[in-house]
Amino acid sequence: MDLTVKDLAKLDISSIQAGFERGDFSSEELTKLYLQAIKDDQTNSFISINKNAIAEAKQADQKRQAGEKHALLGVPIAIKDIINTKGIQTTGASKILADYTPNFSATVVERLQEKGVVILGKTNCDEFAMGTSNEHSAYGAVLNPHDDKRVPGGSSGGSAAAVAGFLAPIALGTDTGGSIRQPASFCGVVGIKPSYGRVSRYGSMAMTSSFDQIGPITKTVKDAAILLKSMSGYDEKDATSARQPVPNYLLAIENSDPKKIKIGIPKEYFSDKLNQEIKIAIEKQVDSLKKNGFDVREVSLPNTEHSLAAYYLLMSAEVSSNLARFDGLLYGLSADSDMTLDQWYKEVRTAGFGAEAKRRIMLGSYILSAGYYDAYYKRAQKVRTLIKQDFQKVFKEVDVLLTPATPTTAFELGTKVEDPLQMYLSDIFTVGANLAGICGLVLPIGNDKDKLPIGLQLLADTFAEDKLFSLGHFIENN
Repeated sequence: MDLTVKDLAKLDISSIQAGFERGDFSSEELTKLYLQAIKDDQTNSFISINKNAIAEAKQADQKRQAGEKHALLGVPIAIKDIINTKGIQTTGASKILADYTPNFSATVVERLQEKGVVILGKTNCDEFAMGTSNEHSAYGAVLNPHDDKRVPGGSSGGSAAAVAGFLAPIALGTDTGGSIRQPASFCGVVGIKPSYGRVSRYGSMAMTSSFDQIGPITKTVKDAAILLKSMSGYDEKDATSARQPVPNYLLAIENSDPKKIKIGIPKEYFSDKLNQEIKIAIEKQVDSLKKNGFDVREVSLPNTEHSLAAYYLLMSAEVSSNLARFDGLLYGLSADSDMTLDQWYKEVRTAGFGAEAKRRIMLGSYILSAGYYDAYYKRAQKVRTLIKQDFQKVFKEVDVLLTPATPTTAFELGTKVEDPLQMYLSDIFTVGANLAGICGLVLPIGNDKDKLPIGLQLLADTFAEDKLFSLGHFIENN
C-alpha cells in the first residue's frame, strides 16, 4: 500500500495497528508522512518538531518485529507545549521560555513512551494555557482547520487542530477550565478531561494546580479510552495523584450496556445565550436517546450561574502564585546582570510574559492581597464547594449529564481578543467540571450552517470515566 498524505484522514489507532500488522506501512513510513504533513501545514498547530521522531519510529518497528505488542506501539502523537519532554524544546508558548529544553519528561510522556508512541512534536497553545481561542501564544495564533478565519479554541488549540487537520492521529492537551473540551468542540474531535487526580500532573507547567488535568484529544471515543488507560494511575511524584484503580476503558465500551446509564439534562445549561443551532442539534440527540430506550430526565444545578465568576477568581489567584517561578534566574529568558533584583524581575517579566498572562497575574495578586482575600478568594472557594455539592446531589439521581460544550461554534479570529469578558464566556459550560473535579468528555455531533463542528458534552462523577466512554461510544455510532 502506497500511503499518501490524503490517507492520514482515515487513520485512527485501530486502523494504524491493522496497517502495521498487514505490512501496509511501518511506523517509520507513517511518521515521515505525518512530519511532511506538518511541514506543509498552514494552521500553525506546531511550535517545534521532535528531531528524534524517525529514530523513535524505527525503534518501534524493531520492537514489533521482536514480538512486542501494544495498541500504541509505533503510533505518532502530538504533545501540548506545556507538557515537559526531555530533550525537546518546551516553551509553554511563552517568550519567557523560548530557549528552554527540559532534562526530564512529564510522567504521562514517560508512560506513553513505555508503550512505544512516537512523539512528532510540540503543539501550539495559549501562553501557559491561559486562553480560550489560542490567540494568546508567543508563536502566533492557531487557525481552525475547518475555516482558517476562525479560532480552534483554547488553550489546547494546537493539539485539537493537529488531530482535526490530520497532522497527528492522537494528541495530549491540558484542561483547566475547558481547555481540552472547548477546542475539541470547535475542531470536531473527541476530547476528555479526566477526573482530578486520575492522571499525574508531574511535569506539566502548572497554571491552576487545583484544576489542571492532562487528557487525550483523538478522532474517536475508543481512541480516547485507549490513550487515557495508558497514561492514568497513581504517581508518587504528584501529591494530588489518586490511588484509585484504573479500569479497562475498552471493556466499558465493548461489554457494558450503555442503556443502563441514566442521563440528566441540566436546565441551567440551556438558556437563551445558547446558540439555537447547537440547541437543536443537542435536542435531536436527546430525542434519539429517548427513542433508543434511555432514561433521560431534567435535573438542576442551581449554582451554575456563579461558576464562571468563581472559576476566574480562583484561577487567577493560583496563576499569580504559579507563575512567580518564572524569573529568569535559573532558566528561560534573562536580563542584564548589572541590575538590582527588582529591576531584573521587571525586565524579564515585562519582556517575557504576554498580555493575557500579565492580566491574570495582576488580577490574581489583587485577589490574594491583604484586605481582599476574604472578599474574593475565600468567598469563591465557598461557591466552589456549593457547585461541587450540586454535582454530588445530581449524581445520586443520574449517571451522566448531557450538556452543550460551548455556547457558540468557533468564532472568528480577533473578534473577542480585545474583550476578555466575552472571551471568558466561551468557558461557561466547561468550568463547572474543573471546579468540582469531575470528568467530562466532548464529541462531535454535527455541523452548523457554516459547516463548523458542534460539540456535545458528557459529564460524570469523579472517576466514572467508564460511563463517559460507554455512552459516548454509543452516541458516536448511532
